[in-house]
Amino acid sequence: MLAIRPTCENCNKKLPVDATDAMICTFECTFCLDCVKGPLREVCPNCGGGLVQRPIRPQHMLSKYPVSEQVIHKPVDLEAHYQKYFS
Repeated sequence: MLAIRPTCENCNKKLPVDATDAMICTFECTFCLDCVKGPLREVCPNCGGGLVQRPIRPQHMLSKYPVSEQVIHKPVDLEAHYQKYFS
């Protein structure tokens, strides 16, 4: 089951459970669409994998399967990101 993290790891933008601009990688690293399409260039800075739209958990399942409240805010060192994945 996905954790459904509440914010973008890079910019800390709030990404509620029904956010259509929440993106994840296969390890559930979570970023907003603006960061993914912009500075991250569609590459997860943590694992180097691709990012896809995070599914929306149905409202009727939230009481049984609540979303994560854990905020992970680790602004990306863009210079290191570009050097590692784009040079």
